[in-house]
Amino acid sequence: MAASKSPAVDKRRQILDAAVRVFARQGFHATRVSDIADEAGVAYGLVYHYFSSKEEVLNELFGERWSLLLAAIEEADKADAGPREKLGAVATFIFDSYRHDPELMKVIIVEVTRAANSFGQTHLAEIRRAYESIAKIVADGQEAGEFRADVEPLFASMSFYGAIEQLLSGWIFDVIPASDASFDSAKDLLVTTICDGLEPR
Repeated sequence: MAASKSPAVDKRRQILDAAVRVFARQGFHATRVSDIADEAGVAYGLVYHYFSSKEEVLNELFGERWSLLLAAIEEADKADAGPREKLGAVATFIFDSYRHDPELMKVIIVEVTRAANSFGQTHLAEIRRAYESIAKIVADGQEAGEFRADVEPLFASMSFYGAIEQLLSGWIFDVIPASDASFDSAKDLLVTTICDGLEPR
C-alpha cells in the first residue's frame, strides 16, 4: 500500500494550486496573500508558514513548470530523431502543458516570461537556458546538414519559442479559438513554418 502524502505537503500544494487560480483570474499584482488564503480555504497565517510572500509563491510555480520544460527539451535533444522531430517534441510538450493546465501556463507567460522588465527579470537565466537548449538542437541540425548554416541558432530558437508564446497568448486572451484540433494544427504549422525556413537553400 502506497504511503499517503503528509498533511504539510498537501497544504503546500493546496496553497500553490489556489495561487494559480487567483493569479490567473485577477493578475499577480492585484493579488493579496489573503486572496490566496481565501481561495485555498486556509488561514492567512498558514500561507506565510510555507511562503514568505506572494513573490515566493510565483517563484515556486515558475520553477516547477520551467524545470519540466528544460527536462523535456533535454529529453527531445537526446532522442534518436532528426532536428525537425525534436523541435516538434518540444512544441508538443508546451502545447500539451497549456491544454492540460491553461491557468498555470497563463500565469507563467503573463506574469513571468513576458515580464522581463519586472518579475521575469529574476528568471532571465532560466529562460535563457531554454533558448540555448533549443538553439543546440538547431546547431546540431546545421552540423548534420539538415538546417541551413547562415541562421544564428539562438535567433532560430527565439523565433521558435516566440511563435509558440504568441500562439499561447492568442488562446489565453481568446484572440484565436482554442480546441484540441486547433492545438494540433497550430503545432504542426508552427514546426513546418520554422523548419521549412531553416532548410538548406
